[in-house]
Amino acid sequence: MATTYDVVILGAGPGGYVCGIRCGQLGLKTLVVEKAQLGGVCLNVGCIPSKALIHGSKVYYKAKNGGHLGISGDLKVDLSKMVGWKDGIVSKLTAGVGGLFKANGVDHVVATGKLVGPGQVALTKADGSVQIVAALNIVIATGSSPVQIPFLQWSEDVISSTGALALSNVPDRLAVIGGGVIGMELGDVYARLGSKVTVIEAENQLLPMFDKDMVTPLMRKQKTLGVIHLVSTKVTGAEHLDGGGVKLSYEATKAGKSTTGSLEVDKVLVAVGRRPNTADLGLESVGVKIDPRGFIQVNPQLQTGVAGVFAIGDVAGNPMLAHKASKDGEVVAEVIGGHPAINDSVIASVVYTDPEIASVGPTLKELQASGRALRIGKFPMAALGRAMTADATLGFARVVGDAVTGDVLAIHIVGAEASELVNEAALTLEMAAVLEDVGLTVHAHPTMGEALMEAAKAALGEAIHAVNA
Repeated sequence: MATTYDVVILGAGPGGYVCGIRCGQLGLKTLVVEKAQLGGVCLNVGCIPSKALIHGSKVYYKAKNGGHLGISGDLKVDLSKMVGWKDGIVSKLTAGVGGLFKANGVDHVVATGKLVGPGQVALTKADGSVQIVAALNIVIATGSSPVQIPFLQWSEDVISSTGALALSNVPDRLAVIGGGVIGMELGDVYARLGSKVTVIEAENQLLPMFDKDMVTPLMRKQKTLGVIHLVSTKVTGAEHLDGGGVKLSYEATKAGKSTTGSLEVDKVLVAVGRRPNTADLGLESVGVKIDPRGFIQVNPQLQTGVAGVFAIGDVAGNPMLAHKASKDGEVVAEVIGGHPAINDSVIASVVYTDPEIASVGPTLKELQASGRALRIGKFPMAALGRAMTADATLGFARVVGDAVTGDVLAIHIVGAEASELVNEAALTLEMAAVLEDVGLTVHAHPTMGEALMEAAKAALGEAIHAVNA
């Protein structure tokens, strides 16, 4: 007879493992199925390892370029050692997930899971053996994979973000195809470590999900690193060179006119997006619907159209973010446990470049297009004492509020520690705060967070350390 679980979760990434832990806390008999390492892409080849290399590259770059601070000396990078340090962090975190499963009574099996009928999951292990388990509820948390360009198959010289996190040497010349979050972060890393980086983006702006003025400080900083930005440009072909490396052909469009060119590099990082892992899961066997892009269709409680089947994280649609997946996991556990929960939380977006970019709420362009009367306050980091003393004056904070009600509608931050400041911004929107709430909150001095207070005051026409518009 098949073993019966209250919940079977396919995938142990930031959505699946969080869902498993919360289900265990709620007293649900839970099984988490993962064919690879616990922690999924995020802990193993995504969020965590990339931030480790981002930190290491920043330490190296700042020390190497600290002459104006009285810091000098000969420095070199041992990338293999840096990658080894990164791997140690990953090992600690993935082991920690296993410990949390045990502490919360969650079962875990290394296998590939597939739905084979209503409430039935087949577990195929590495040795080929198959076990059937019964589940009152099934949660699909299988994440996503890098999109591949047909004429750029993965190889030693053509790598995804996974490969970029495991290089043993810094490439002299690196092409990054895709100016989104992953491409800009990893391009930033290797530019700081000494690569000659060229970013190729098909859209007319890098990081097109943000307002253009939020991206401008990053572009300026990257240009000081020698980074070349080719926007409105599509890669049209690739040729592997004798002795290693790749020659890329591209077509650029400017003012309605097209020009062609080529570029020879040692490595090509393909970062043109990710697609949900929804194939070969047996979803059709129970009637789960998938949209044309491969995402599973869900309602606000992350339920599919099939009773007892849920989908969370990347497979459930944008935004494809680890913290969104974790929240999804908690919501589903609560719903299965009989507690009312709807996934309507404020989700922050962050790019861990230098300067960092972070935001909550709509873009300024979107808010202006809505026709809503707005109050906009913007405060430059260059006017902030803490930013000056941290040698981090690039960027700004912007607070956008409703001109009639004073409700804070969006907060945009560019600068050092934006990834930390955005949590205050998210809380502001989550609690439906008004401009006066942020402006009246006394922020410790000197801190980077003062930029949010000053921007809110500027929106009210009460800025102290900036001229009011």
